Amino acid sequence: MVKTLKGIAKWSFVGLILLFIYFPILFLTVNSFNQSDYIQNWTGFGWEHYAYFFNFENEPIRVVGQTMLLAVVVAFLSTLLGTFGAIGLFYAKKRTSATLNALNRIPVINADVVTAISFALLVSFIGLDKSTYIPLILGQMLLCTPFVVLSIIPKLKQMDNNLYEAALDLGATPRKALFSVIIPQILPGILTGFLLSITLSLDDYVIAAYTKPDSFTTISTHIYGLDKNNIMGAKIKAAYWAFTAIIFLIIVLVVILSNVLAYRKTRSKKR
Repeated sequence: MVKTLKGIAKWSFVGLILLFIYFPILFLTVNSFNQSDYIQNWTGFGWEHYAYFFNFENEPIRVVGQTMLLAVVVAFLSTLLGTFGAIGLFYAKKRTSATLNALNRIPVINADVVTAISFALLVSFIGLDKSTYIPLILGQMLLCTPFVVLSIIPKLKQMDNNLYEAALDLGATPRKALFSVIIPQILPGILTGFLLSITLSLDDYVIAAYTKPDSFTTISTHIYGLDKNNIMGAKIKAAYWAFTAIIFLIIVLVVILSNVLAYRKTRSKKR
């Protein structure tokens, strides 16, 4: 009896935590079918927000498209730099590795606003033109690259270093051994860093606000700049509820699919 009550209490606590985390997303998902443009008023079920969002003549779909393109570019460059940075940090001498590792953690520990203002001052001092998109890309890379490094370092520590040395002994060049031995073993960390970089880029507001060109808008800067009392502002914000529901559905489907594939793979190995 006591064991059963403990089990109920444990799962109830887990359920409350999950509800606390996901309730805002579920609330927006439900309201994406609300005919009203205001979240506090439910006027009936409808698809108006989805129709407005997918209308290419309206702002939301264009803003989402250019934000996704920016995220992919930043994630690719951050992953490339972070991968080779992590490998160099891992194989560096102990003192050098410790120093570089401490420097890598500074953007992670710092508040985004501190990083953004510092980088904006550097951009102004150097004289980089924001219309070139270089400050925006470099600023978001400064945010994302340390997380890529932190994603790859554990995989490098788990790797069997004898395999790399064996590849060199068998006649492989260091470059060949790098791409044939090391990269395949740390690939899960690389993919994790890439996906994390996309998430961080999509979520970023502060760095984008300080470094983006005036003609370019990301999702976060677009939503923040909307007039709450304006009718069109309310309509555009409501359209982003539909975008939230779509992203949430995609994530749920990917998680379910990956778990099903992992379960089938485990069952096939047992056979």
